[in-house]
Amino acid sequence: MRHDEHGHPPWGGRRHGFRGPRPRFIFARFMAVFGFVVLFILGGMAALAFLVTRLFGGDGQTTVIVWIGGIGFALAMPILAISTAVRAFRRIASPLADIMSAADSLAEGDLSARVPEKRGSREFNQLVRSFNRMASELERNDQLRRNLTADVAHELRTPLHIIQGNLEGVLDGVYQPSTDHINATLEETRLLARLVDDLRTLSQAEAGQLELRLEEVELCGILEDVGTSFSGQAESQGIDLRIECADAVYGLSMNLDAGRIDQALSNLVVNAMRHTPEGGAITLRATRNTNGVQITVQDTGEGISSDDLPHIFDRFWRGDRSRTRASGVGGGLGLSITRQLIQSHGGSIEVESALGVGTTFTISLPSRRLSTNE
Repeated sequence: MRHDEHGHPPWGGRRHGFRGPRPRFIFARFMAVFGFVVLFILGGMAALAFLVTRLFGGDGQTTVIVWIGGIGFALAMPILAISTAVRAFRRIASPLADIMSAADSLAEGDLSARVPEKRGSREFNQLVRSFNRMASELERNDQLRRNLTADVAHELRTPLHIIQGNLEGVLDGVYQPSTDHINATLEETRLLARLVDDLRTLSQAEAGQLELRLEEVELCGILEDVGTSFSGQAESQGIDLRIECADAVYGLSMNLDAGRIDQALSNLVVNAMRHTPEGGAITLRATRNTNGVQITVQDTGEGISSDDLPHIFDRFWRGDRSRTRASGVGGGLGLSITRQLIQSHGGSIEVESALGVGTTFTISLPSRRLSTNE
């Protein structure tokens, strides 16, 4: 069983000595109940034989016949009881005990506990499958929590050390409280604020609790706003930033959170500009298809290797670990947030890339997001 550094189970539970009932214990309880029933039936049959003989005035031979018949019937009951108990044990008691034992293991923090499927009741097998899916989801979420905790601690360490070092240097007289040092410290606090805000957005989106302010907006207008926001930076970097809207998309209204879609596209453009050299091009393109609308963000940058491609939407993942914030690399949350924002709108995002050729992100928004007037 895994525990954290304080010796506690991974999600705050505490170990305790109680364990769920074992199959043998449950079977013994069944047998005790059935044994009591059998004894009751034996006594009842004997009493019935006596009453029948007295009621109909039978002689001793009649009494013996009724008595033997009653006892024979009563002796048949234990066989039926045992057979019923065995079937009940196999179909109910055994899988129930397994589920209770696995539930106790989960309560103690062993998220790897699973219940094996057995031949028996279809309903119990369905319960076992549901339990195992729940346990798998708990284990996956716990691992995500652990990864997030480790990643956040790693990301917070650098700016906090810089802030601490600058302030201690000023207090010790090593640095003068100049504008440069104050601005450097202020920039690190802004970085921390952005990181906290990004983590909040990402956690809300992953939990399905991100509030969307849906309204009827023109999709091409959002693309043009993004292009306007980055036109100055693109010009200074010598990058050709293009906005292309197909005729079928011009004037098209969609039920979207304009701010969140703008944020998602901005993250993709920032990522593209970071990896596109001078003289390259970035194109934002919107087209219509039978399933809805597609938005592509295509660049002619350095591309992404096939080994790195499956991981680019992971939190805090960077393809080139040698890059630092000083070279313009962000906190590693932009693409993760983008995917969650698109999925919150019921859409999807895919990526294609080749080294030395460029990268293309494709966003698909479903037709149900189209305005009812379309």
